[in-house]
Amino acid sequence: RFMGGHGIVGGHLPLAAGLGFAIRYRGGDQVCICFFGEAAVNIGAFHETLNMASVYKLPVIFCCENNRYGMGTAFERVAAVTDVVEHACSYDMAAELVDGMDALAVYDATRRAVERARKRGHPTLLEVRTYRYMGHSMSDPLHGVYRTKEEVEEQRKRDPISQLAMKLKDEGVLDQAGLDAMDAEIRAEVDEAVRFADESPDPDPAELTTHVLVD
Repeated sequence: RFMGGHGIVGGHLPLAAGLGFAIRYRGGDQVCICFFGEAAVNIGAFHETLNMASVYKLPVIFCCENNRYGMGTAFERVAAVTDVVEHACSYDMAAELVDGMDALAVYDATRRAVERARKRGHPTLLEVRTYRYMGHSMSDPLHGVYRTKEEVEEQRKRDPISQLAMKLKDEGVLDQAGLDAMDAEIRAEVDEAVRFADESPDPDPAELTTHVLVD
């Protein structure tokens, strides 16, 4: 289940803890995965939530997608501790630093975190170091004034999709024809999703408070 996003930086972390508590309270085996950027680490809710998740042993995986820039500000300019994974020790929480440009490394780290949550009910902090090629938003130029074109191009050489495709070919899992077929299938699926969204009617205004208010 996808529980939606949040307009306030870091504001959704406590909600993830709430979902984790609900899972634990009901005795389920689900795991809540909470995604956020490195900028949210400086928000008080991040620290409060990690502490609560560790105290109550909640099955939550906190996945920090560290792409080095919060909008146009380099992380090291605003954070005294730039290794996000180091924050976990303050809350006696398991943590892993992962190369976010390596899809298989991310898969393996996530699998371990899910197993930890399901078998022991323990939370995990994952710091996934990756990179954002495009601007932060439509108002942010492709490279902006905060990084160079050379920096972006250097990171593109480590593109996770390209690296995974190369690995699959090198290990004989797929040939180029197989990769092309997979690419076409994925593009068709995305195109169909866009078509469905474009052709769907607008939501009923009465749905505005669905799952927000309790009768």
